[in-house]
Amino acid sequence: MNLVPSPRLRTSPFHEAVVAAGVTDVTVYNKMLLPLSYGDPAAEYRRLTEAVAIWDVAAERQVEVRGPDADACVQYLTARDLSKMKHGQGKYVAMCDHDGRILNDPVLLKLSDRYWFSLADSDVLLWVRAVVRERGFDVTVHEPDVSPLAVQGPLAESLITDLFGPHVASLKYFWFIETELRGIPLVLCRSGWSKQGGFELFLQDGSRGGELWDLVVEAGQKYGIGPGAPNNAERIESGLLSWGADTTPDSNPFEAGMAHYVDVDIPADFIGKAALQRIVATGPARLFTGLVIEPLAGGATSWSMHDRAQVFNGSERVGTMSSVAYSPRLEQTIAVAQIRRSVVEAGSPVEVASPEGRRQATITPLPFI
Repeated sequence: MNLVPSPRLRTSPFHEAVVAAGVTDVTVYNKMLLPLSYGDPAAEYRRLTEAVAIWDVAAERQVEVRGPDADACVQYLTARDLSKMKHGQGKYVAMCDHDGRILNDPVLLKLSDRYWFSLADSDVLLWVRAVVRERGFDVTVHEPDVSPLAVQGPLAESLITDLFGPHVASLKYFWFIETELRGIPLVLCRSGWSKQGGFELFLQDGSRGGELWDLVVEAGQKYGIGPGAPNNAERIESGLLSWGADTTPDSNPFEAGMAHYVDVDIPADFIGKAALQRIVATGPARLFTGLVIEPLAGGATSWSMHDRAQVFNGSERVGTMSSVAYSPRLEQTIAVAQIRRSVVEAGSPVEVASPEGRRQATITPLPFI
């Protein structure tokens, strides 16, 4: 199977550097190419969990909202209390439709005069433009020239401190500064889709992507830096949600493990508020949870998934498993799934559909690590 180039598929400002680094696997995310692997998953996992990795995550696109009504507009789009949000702060938020279904789970950044929704894989730009026009908010909405480059791993802070100075060590998680590196304009945020610690460098000049990549790689040599990508095994270990993979089209935030990031009783109105209040009153139908799965016959520790796998309690289908991987740190096959709440709360035994038929699985709280 070949991925055919098309003007519909954009490449990132780091694309040439990624190709030179030996990328072997890519996917499509927000209509862009997103690297997945450089051919040695074990080495990429070790770099992430023991040293430092550089990731092209430019496919994490931004929607910018700017103007006199920006505060009110962004709050209306977001199912989280933003009333105390400060400049330089990011928040993990849920964006829902009017029935409480989750449309995206971005990190929202509040800059000095504008907001960025840093997106998962869905057409939020179209949604925001439609809401703005229908509600009459006095704002402008567009996708800016912003492309994140992630530096992740336990040695990421040492590397970023070398590049930007000791003051960056004081940044709290999801907080950021507007800065530059050798004249390259950036937003530097302590964030990233791993639990190993790290930063995202939001490049604000797409013509300088290769230059930024080279600066980070050069400074990272003494820390054992190497290329990588959002890592499936580590993200399952950490219980990180992958919107659109772990969620189904009718999932709400409470079924996606986002209860701590939803505020249904704030004075401000927001899209989906009444629906989410009803869900709180009755409880969600499903829960996002972990599974520990018995190995396949012959000792196989994991398998590739092209679609969600059914989860059973006896003869009854009770949920779907969305991703599975072997955890080197746990030495177990682990997975994440969305399963009926009563089954999760009871800790009932379940089975999952695998290439070799049903395999026994144990429901386990997230995160694993």
